[in-house]
Amino acid sequence: MREVTRQIQGLPALQAQAMLSVTPRKSARFVAKTLKSAIANAEFNMKANADDLWVAEAAAQTAFTLPRWTPKARGSAGPVRKRHCHIKIVLSDE
Repeated sequence: MREVTRQIQGLPALQAQAMLSVTPRKSARFVAKTLKSAIANAEFNMKANADDLWVAEAAAQTAFTLPRWTPKARGSAGPVRKRHCHIKIVLSDE
């Protein structure tokens, strides 16, 4: 997730959307969804033009981890960590 967010920092918002659409990673879909929401919020709330927006900051910060277990050999169990993160995208028009 962090690799994908680092790739779009400093890019124009529409160019970042295009880059995320061709990035072959699962995390790119989640970052693209967050970026699309950020662009829509900027257009609606701040009356900004989507062509003038660029990604000022993009970060993926750690969140909670769900402990799960998977069956292993001879009746034992092994831990599986289901990790989550918070995606933060800040847009600017300056």
